[in-house]
Amino acid sequence: MPTRLRLLATVLALTATLTAPAPAATAAGRAPAHPAAADCALTGRTGWTDEGHDTDPVQFQPATGTRRVLTLFVDFPDAPATGPTAPYAAHLAPAAGWLRTASHGRLRLDVTASRRWARMPHASTSYGFQRGLSFEAHERYLRDAITAADPYEDFSSADMVYVVPVRTATAISFSPTYLFDPVTAGVTADGRRIKWAVTFGQDMWRWGYKVAAHETGHTFGLPDLYAFTGETHGFVGGWDVMGHIAGAAPQYLGWHSWKLGWTRDEQVACLAGPRGGSRTVRLTPVERPGGTKIAVVRTGPTTAYVAESRRAAGNDAAPCSTGVLIYKVDSAVATGEGPVRVVGARSSGAPPCGPLDLAARAPGETFTDPATGTRIEVLAGGRTGDVVRVARLATLPR
Repeated sequence: MPTRLRLLATVLALTATLTAPAPAATAAGRAPAHPAAADCALTGRTGWTDEGHDTDPVQFQPATGTRRVLTLFVDFPDAPATGPTAPYAAHLAPAAGWLRTASHGRLRLDVTASRRWARMPHASTSYGFQRGLSFEAHERYLRDAITAADPYEDFSSADMVYVVPVRTATAISFSPTYLFDPVTAGVTADGRRIKWAVTFGQDMWRWGYKVAAHETGHTFGLPDLYAFTGETHGFVGGWDVMGHIAGAAPQYLGWHSWKLGWTRDEQVACLAGPRGGSRTVRLTPVERPGGTKIAVVRTGPTTAYVAESRRAAGNDAAPCSTGVLIYKVDSAVATGEGPVRVVGARSSGAPPCGPLDLAARAPGETFTDPATGTRIEVLAGGRTGDVVRVARLATLPR
């Protein structure tokens, strides 16, 4: 048997028992259980989209079950449509399957697409997309679209709305997400308040259907992982669709999968407390269903390190590197400011692979953070996953 396979077999056999230091026995003579996953869940501190697990169930919609989406197509007095809506619907259609795969079947978008154009009452240049879009202007755009489509579309059962403009409306340049304001009257149609919407822009033709996955993620409470200022993809590279939409490995991070309810608590290995000891964990790839998805080392009230296995599978058909991805989460950091930061950037590879895209670690590699006493060792790895030892120690060698 090759050396790496022998190592993997040995580690797997010991996964359930390897800890250092050994835990003290309970009164019944048994070792205490590892911390529950809830001990590693973080509380959001930004009041908006962040990495906390206490996502506001009023402001954001559930990310599990079936969500009914009504897609509208709009044109304008200064940009009239000259062809059918079908090519636009087909361009975005793969997003539903992509999200179903990403959620391991726990989320289903039931999309109904209009078959006609709704004429907006104002010119495309009047809605302020090119000058920076305020909430009020965005809501006016959404209201106009829904009012134009209301005579022939039924909104009574829609959980959210997609609004797609004609391609010649270049003034509608980008694709913001609409999240309703609970204290205002908002937008209603057919007796139903429209709480969540994505209003697509011309960037949908550059980013493709995954722009729908990114923007819909905001309606579930996920933050942006790209940087609003500075190096755009300097936080997570292409490891999550909430960062680089066209990244090489856009599957949602394991932390996001847990936050959204796609990964269950029993699939999370938690190490919490100021001196959490250590534990050895076998990780199955986040791209595949089943098994333990993430190992979390909690390091503070709003911070944790996460290790997960990434492989070429599912929505990550061609990642730049495979192995154990390690990143820091901080639920007190606002969207666009780096609430998640992948560690272990390597030398730059050939496009589209940047330094962070090469950060997945192989057996024998170790990450340490002396400031928090965190150590994560990659013990073994292969096609079916990876084995890591995570530790929180009082001191670590520098």
